[in-house]
Amino acid sequence: MSARLTLWLDGAADAPRQMARDAALFERAAAGELPGTLLRLFTFDPPGITLGRSQDPARELELESLERAGVRWAVRATGGRAIWHEEEWTFSLLTRLGPDGWADSAAAAYERTGRLLAQALQRLGVPAVLAPGSRGPGAPRARAGSAPPCFASTARHEILLEGRKLAGIAQRVSRGALLQQGSVLLGHAHTRLADFTPVADREALRRELRASAAVAGPWLGGERSLLRLRDALAGLLPDARVGAPDGVEASIARRR
Repeated sequence: MSARLTLWLDGAADAPRQMARDAALFERAAAGELPGTLLRLFTFDPPGITLGRSQDPARELELESLERAGVRWAVRATGGRAIWHEEEWTFSLLTRLGPDGWADSAAAAYERTGRLLAQALQRLGVPAVLAPGSRGPGAPRARAGSAPPCFASTARHEILLEGRKLAGIAQRVSRGALLQQGSVLLGHAHTRLADFTPVADREALRRELRASAAVAGPWLGGERSLLRLRDALAGLLPDARVGAPDGVEASIARRR
């Protein structure tokens, strides 16, 4: 692929702001206003929740409990299921599909991103691998009511560590543009999702979430800065431009 990639270490923000930023970038890519491919790395501060675009917040979350606790949440532009964002590395990738983009098709883009992420983690000493099938070993079965959370199931081309899900990737295509969003777990804070999920046995769900997911923290030691992921990716993408893409901040501000 000939499109130049920009690798952007963006800042921290709450869930609504981060999802609004990705939505604005996706709109710009769909309008043909985002040149090349953008790989954005970011974090959530304070921690919060995102849902897949087809999920019903009233069905998936206890909204009154979230409001009382002051937890911010947002719906992603991509699909997938509920995620609690804390102790993780988060990314989004935006591009056009085709010979000048990240890949010719959404399926090829999914595989390419998954492979790149696995290789970057391996460079950091994390023995991550691509998922071989549609469901990871040990993942809990779907329950009645709300959908199983994101890290309770594994899709092809997502990332496994010792047979359990380490990183999830969701994507969406619109008008020839692709948005991918993904998270790499560093610790087990993702189990806090159980505190705000309408299930009868929260402790059981917490145990399931912990058992079905892997975390990279033990392989990374005490240094878990997002800079480490950026540098590992930059080593695999020697032609990438590192830094904020020109005009993106102004474009997003106009669309808010």
